[in-house]
Amino acid sequence: MPDVWICFNSDDRQRYWWRTGILMLALAGVLVAMSLTVHEPGKWWGVGGLGVFSVVAVLSTINSIYGRVLLTATGLEFRTFVSRRSIPWSEVAGVEKRDRVLRSGVWWYLRIVRVRGRSLMVPGTFTNRMMDAELEWKQAAIQQYWSRAVGG
Repeated sequence: MPDVWICFNSDDRQRYWWRTGILMLALAGVLVAMSLTVHEPGKWWGVGGLGVFSVVAVLSTINSIYGRVLLTATGLEFRTFVSRRSIPWSEVAGVEKRDRVLRSGVWWYLRIVRVRGRSLMVPGTFTNRMMDAELEWKQAAIQQYWSRAVGG
């Protein structure tokens, strides 16, 4: 079986970049407004805190947009903006489709449940489309590779 990449397609990546850009413009506007209105030296911690939050939010979003997983015969290779990790199929206990309810709606994503250790979100699977055929395909591909590797 050939190796398969699980990641966002180019349309999804572009859509998430637009969302990130809008969020960053809004945060930049708030930072500018705060810096122009704060005149007391003791209140600058708020501007600095929001600046640090903005950097963390952008890095997290970039990590989510460009993160991907390579399915191989031996296991999963997680490759994200900030890390690389290999998980052998023997450590996988299951693949779950989970949802997260936010004010903006319901979002679905896939998680790899491990025998030992914490479960891991699969990069490139976060979506807000209710019946997303691509998410279903990604879940089926991961489960197929896993079942072939463990002989089930």
